[in-house]
Amino acid sequence: MADHTPSVNFRVPRPLWDAYNRVCARLGYDRTEDLLGHMRQRVEEYGDEADLAGLADAEAELAERRARKGGRPRKAPAPEG
Repeated sequence: MADHTPSVNFRVPRPLWDAYNRVCARLGYDRTEDLLGHMRQRVEEYGDEADLAGLADAEAELAERRARKGGRPRKAPAPEG
């Protein structure tokens, strides 16, 4: 296992990224945790056996990292609507 979670780049218009940051801040959570939550939901809903195993591996990796850093960040609230 690497010493840190790797960064993954994706393209998004800067105004959207900035607006998303402001909305997340107003709601009391950060973009990363919100995006991870969305990704988890998609894998849980549509993933096959290999995808679900990958999600379990990822959750174990994150749990190990958080244990070394002093705990899990607060969970993003469920989106309204």
